[in-house]
Parts: sequence; structure tokens; C-alpha cells
Amino acid sequence: MPDIRHSPSSTALFDRHRGPVTSVAAIPGTDLAVTGAYDGAVGLFDLATEAVSLLGYHRHLVNHVAVDANGRRAASSSSDYDIQLWDLDDRRPGLLLRGHSDDVECFAFVDAVTGVSASRDRRIIVWNLETGAIRRVIEGHDKDVLSVTVRDGLIYSAGDDMTLRQWDLATGEARHCWGPFETETDTCAVDTAHHRAILGCDDGVIRVFDSRTGDSLAEIPAHSSGIKKVAVSPVTGDILSCAYDQKIRIWDSGDFSLKVELAPHAAKWERSFCWTPDGARLLAGTFDGTLLSWDAATGVLLGEVGGSGGERGNACFNEASGAPDGMTALVADDGVVRLVHLRDGIAELAALTEPAAGRVLMNAVTRDPATGRVATGAHDHRLHLFDALGDSLVPTVSVALGQGPINCLRFSHHAGHERAIFAACYSGAIVRYLPQTGEQQTYPLHDGAVKALRLHPVLPLGVSCSADGGLLTWTLTGERVRDFPGHTAIVDDVDFSPSGTVIASASRDFTLHVYTVADGRLIQAVDMGRRSPKSLCFWDEQTVLVGDYWGAVLKIDVATGRVERRTVAANGLSSITRCAGGVAVSSYDGAVHLLSVPDLAILSTYRVMTQRLDKLPGWSDRAA
Repeated sequence: MPDIRHSPSSTALFDRHRGPVTSVAAIPGTDLAVTGAYDGAVGLFDLATEAVSLLGYHRHLVNHVAVDANGRRAASSSSDYDIQLWDLDDRRPGLLLRGHSDDVECFAFVDAVTGVSASRDRRIIVWNLETGAIRRVIEGHDKDVLSVTVRDGLIYSAGDDMTLRQWDLATGEARHCWGPFETETDTCAVDTAHHRAILGCDDGVIRVFDSRTGDSLAEIPAHSSGIKKVAVSPVTGDILSCAYDQKIRIWDSGDFSLKVELAPHAAKWERSFCWTPDGARLLAGTFDGTLLSWDAATGVLLGEVGGSGGERGNACFNEASGAPDGMTALVADDGVVRLVHLRDGIAELAALTEPAAGRVLMNAVTRDPATGRVATGAHDHRLHLFDALGDSLVPTVSVALGQGPINCLRFSHHAGHERAIFAACYSGAIVRYLPQTGEQQTYPLHDGAVKALRLHPVLPLGVSCSADGGLLTWTLTGERVRDFPGHTAIVDDVDFSPSGTVIASASRDFTLHVYTVADGRLIQAVDMGRRSPKSLCFWDEQTVLVGDYWGAVLKIDVATGRVERRTVAANGLSSITRCAGGVAVSSYDGAVHLLSVPDLAILSTYRVMTQRLDKLPGWSDRAA
């Protein structure tokens, strides 16, 4: 293919991703790789010169990128429901493929004229890449489809319905269905040389099947946490597995023994790994917006590309914890804890510090207004504590909970549980931690990752929601009290009303549900449209606020189901928390806003990062 390193570049405007890199695809015969990130950008990295440029933006997160066999085209799959094709010779957008009705999670080139995509709308679509027309829609998965690959006229797909499926590309007919298994199945790959279908599961097991007969060939107990990516070496057939236990491993294609473990890197994102076409290297994106490279034979980390200007990571805010006086704790992808004064017309940084164990992406934060103590939960399974010293924070303890990434935290002030911290973990467990003694108690309450929890304002009761659609209450000693059925997809957030009499939950089935705590009755179900919710907060007994992945706040009247909407950010709203007489909403775009609830007006904004720039040279309006 032509040398495209010297085509017009946008590096004068943009020289790094402002969001985690979720997917990487190497371009055959070059030192180049295409990347997709949660800033909506599609990037081009040169591993030889360390130059970075942009091809353009999607309207939303980029979940996956793929490059065709001859390296002339790329495809990016996005949460804007679109697939954008890219001309790599000219660095310009090509066809825009539209037909999915939810996030597009994966795409595979079949040949010069055919591609296949997978989406959270539970469908697989076969595309004509010359015209953009849909050739075939394949239905059969019961939940979101997250991974798709195509080999030898067969499609392989996996997703949240805990199955791996094989389909005939030409007819769309089902050939094999493996499972359902006991945990989610996020990722699949195919080894054509050995006629194997390979599945990565959330129980940490790699399952290998004969792609012709469907027989089970092996179960590799590869990891102690969920596997986010499996990939097969194009040369040897060795299996790469990447999991939330922070381990990246290569398994021998002959006897499935452990062959290599890659050198660690704190900011790596497990779902983004890939082999280079020659099988010599492994590439992965990071939460810092950079690209990593390893030697596949030795596991040695070769280098990192994509940082600039001394910037450390990306301040994509993952949660905020507010207080009546406006003091707000924030955590982000950059691994730094911030204290910010947020009041009407005021947004000032008060403190900035790192955990005692060092900088690592943090998903969760909670601040105790009574003591000023802050607790944060990290991607590396650790709980970090900070003591207040005036308006400053002093890191004290970092403790491993050993239950996967920590998604949510809350302090307890209930009798018998004073100052206990409750953590919602990826493993499906709630962990109760006592800072004064270091005691941990693990409550295995959910089958899927726990997305959020809240503690009752008066009673010794908690509520939590999970990736398997579960919603339940439990005592603070870990006894299950009540299940609240009804959601059909991931439940992202939940909250008690101020009185504690009802619960509200927001799900990727695009509904808000309101239940009575005492008897579990569903008293309201509100259709929120086709944009996925992320965060939720009860404002008063009749008002629930929901933040969605498109940067909008929805104010919902519990009694009538009436919805008011206002867009306040350029990316998803990761959390909503009461603060200074209003609410603070944190965003993945690097800002936190203080809102007035009656009119959803922005009273003040603290911003660390500008995530997206204006349109780039040569960028087409149709995909922007």
C-alpha cells in the first residue's frame, strides 16, 4: 500500500486522545495503528516516529476499530449507532453505515465488499461496503451483542446473553450455540488453522471449541476476574487473554499452557489489546489516551506513544461526591483526587492529591461531610482513603479488596456500622470495610458486576444494581432482603428517595423504574427515549434526575412520568450528587457543573480538560 505517513496531519491541532483508548488495530505492512477512544475520536499512531494525528470524530464514544486485510480501509464502531468507514490512503471518511438502533460494539471486514457488525440492539448486520446497504440482519441473541468475528464464511458472535454463536454468513442461519454459561461472554476469537472458536468469559475462563463439530476442547482457568479480550496470533494461533485481574497472558496453541505474561502498565485498558499482523508485537490503548507496545515473545513493554506536553492522563470525571457547603470530591481516569469548591458563581480547586499507592484510574468516590474523610475506588481493585487537613487531603491507606474494579462507594452512619465503607465491585460482591480495624466482609449478592449502591437514609438497609439487570435490597450485614424484577438490561444507577420509602433505578433498557421499598411494587415506569442513562439522583419525593451518556440531564416527575431534558455536557454524565443547594453533575468530558434543579440552569462549572476540538481539515459534515 502507499506510504501514508506524510499525508496532511492535524497534529498542530490535536496530538493526543482526550479519553481512554478503547480499541487498536494495526495496519498491515506499516508501523501505523488506528485507534478509537471515548473522546469520540479516531486516531492514527505512528509507532516508529511517535507521531499522532486524527482522522476525525464520531458524535459519541468509539467502541471498536478494525482495519481491512490490505490496510487501505478502517472502520470505527460508535455509541452514536453508526459505523464510519475511513480511507487510509487519503485519511478521509468514506461510507457511513447506518442501521443499528443502539451502540455499535464491534465490526469485522469480510472482504472488499462485505462487513459485519454487532450492536447492543441485539442484532448482527451484514453490510455491502460498496453501497452502504444492509444485506442481512441476523437476530437470535437475547441480549446485547458485544463481539463479532468472521472466518471461512462463518460469523462468530458473543455478548451479554452468555452465549457464543456461529452463523452462516451467506444465509444468516444459526449453525452452533455454545452456552448459555453462568457468566457474561464479552469477547470471542477464531483460530482458523486449528479450527477453534475461542470465548473469554467473566468467570476468568477461556473456553475453546471445535468450530466444525461444536465439541468442547478445553477450559483454561486463565484469570481470577472477568476476561475483557481474547485474540489469536495470526502466525502461531497462540491465545491472548486480557482480564480485570490486571493480568495479560499468552497461552500456547498446542497444549494451552501459559507461555508469556506481559509486563504490567497501570493505565492499560484490557479490552483494547490486539496482535500486530506479523504476530511479533501486542498493542493496547490506555486510560491515559496513549498506545502501548509489547514484545509478544518475551512480554517486555517496548514503549508508549501518544502523550504530550507533560500532561498526565485524562481528567474524564467518573464520579463526584458533593456536600451542602459545596465541597466536592472528584475522581477521574487520570488517577488524581480533587477537592473543588462549587457554589453559585464559584468553582475553585481546593486540593489535588494522589493515593498513597500511586496514580491509577479511579471509578468511585465518596466524601463524609462530617469528617471530611474521602474514600476512592480504583480499577486495580483497591480502596484508597484520605484524611482531611483543612481543605487538603492526606493519603493514608490503600487496601486491596480483591473483587475486581470498584464502581461505587458509600460511608455508613447507621448504628453498629458507623464509619463503615460499602463498596460495589465488579465481581458481583458488596464489600463492607471498617477503616478503624481493617476488617473486610464480602457479600456475594449479584451475579453480574455491581454498578452502584446506596444506603437507606434511616434503616440499616442497602440497595444495589448490576450488569445482569439485577436490583435488590440487603441488610448491612449482607442478608438479601428483596429483589425488584422488571429491568431487561444493565441497571446503571439506583437511589433511595429522601424519605427512604421508594427506590428509583435507571437501566440500559431505556426505562426509569420506581418501586416501593416495603413491598417491592413497581409504581412507575418511564420511557426515557433511546439514549442510554448512566447516573441517577432523587432530588425530592416527586423528582428524579437522570444523566445520560449523551451529556443530558433528565428531570422526571415520579407521579406523572413527565420528562424535562437539558444537555449540559459534550460527553456522558457519570454521576449526579446533591451539592450546595443544587446538584453537581460530573462528565467524561472533563468538567463538573453545579445545576439549579428547578430550571436545570448551570450555576458554575469547574473544567480541567477540553475533550473535543473543532472539525479537522478534510472532515466531513455528514459524520460529525
